[in-house]
Amino acid sequence: MGPGPPTAGAGAPPRPLSLTARLSYAVGHFLNDLCASMWFTYLLVYLHSVRAYSSRGAGILLLLGQVADGLCTPLVGYEADRAAGRCARCGPRKAWHLVGTICVLLSFPFIFSPCLGCGASTPEWAALLYYGPFIVIFQFGWAATQIAHLSLIPELVTNDHEKVELTALRYAFTVVANITVYGAAWLLLHLQASADTGPTPDVSDQLGVQDVPVFRVGFLYMSTRLIVNLSQTYMAMYLTYSLNLPKKFIATIPLVMYLSGFFSSFLMNPINKWIGRNMTYFVGLLVILAFAAWVALADGLGVAVYAAAVLLGMGCATILVTSLAMTADLIGPHTHSGAFVYGAMSFSDKVANGLAVMVIQSLYPCSSELCCRACVGFYHWVMVAVTGGVGVAAALSLCSLLIWPIRLRS
Repeated sequence: MGPGPPTAGAGAPPRPLSLTARLSYAVGHFLNDLCASMWFTYLLVYLHSVRAYSSRGAGILLLLGQVADGLCTPLVGYEADRAAGRCARCGPRKAWHLVGTICVLLSFPFIFSPCLGCGASTPEWAALLYYGPFIVIFQFGWAATQIAHLSLIPELVTNDHEKVELTALRYAFTVVANITVYGAAWLLLHLQASADTGPTPDVSDQLGVQDVPVFRVGFLYMSTRLIVNLSQTYMAMYLTYSLNLPKKFIATIPLVMYLSGFFSSFLMNPINKWIGRNMTYFVGLLVILAFAAWVALADGLGVAVYAAAVLLGMGCATILVTSLAMTADLIGPHTHSGAFVYGAMSFSDKVANGLAVMVIQSLYPCSSELCCRACVGFYHWVMVAVTGGVGVAAALSLCSLLIWPIRLRS
């Protein structure tokens, strides 16, 4: 996919991308989105509740992945920019995209599979060492694909509104990927629960071993990713342990979140035109803070958890699309360094997410059981902190952008 057809004259504005080209770009991150949905939503649940590894061990593996991703993104960005002109046939962006996709395909299936050669007597540290290399390879591939894909935006389009539209289309396919994951999870868990028989069928309705089969806009982007990723990571734990809901909810609630995000993404372009980037982001933050306040004040949500999920999904979609558009603004016409900018931004995002998860896992109150009475309130306040607390930090960062707007320096 090239940067569009040539212009009729030297001073004529570039033609907008065709619908086919825009859709081709938007679907280019689909595999990454599928894997990210599994990684952030189900990795801790799988390792902690299903594989019965310790809370700290599960956190170490997620931290390893985030650190590896954070270190790879600026390096990949630098190399992708430096390779401009060397890949005459397909271009450096596509070449890195292909390398990343291959790495993801070859490594990710092993992360959510039982440790080969491990048994009941295998020490936990040995199992963690087994998963480590696969996680590092996966995160390198994920970073290469993400940076190559994002850095295409300022090369394909130059108009601000087209950047928002392309980012919104990209996010729409992110939502489709998440719907695919959560829809499949709901179907499999629903069928598995229906097949269980016995005097206490409600036991199978809970997770267990039977379920084995550099910039200020930089800080804003990091805060955005912390809200989106951490809320996604701990939503399953919050639903399972704090609200004590059946396991099917760890599929249906994220599905509702992403459906609401999907529909709200279509409003991003007209809203950005109407009230601007900063105010659009602020509206998204207000919706997220409303979710955090609801969770903090309500002892039990019941069926209202679906309405809360709609709020969180709409808010996350709004701030994510807008923050990516702000990053494209930062790059402006300097597309030759676009990959490095996205890599540097993503570095802070990945490391911050990994450290945040490690801190939260280290504070886990139950030492001898998978979940005791103390963890009920623990995950409740984790959800409040990762949405409300980080949302306030993002609001402060946004205020700095209102005072000192993003400008390109010569």
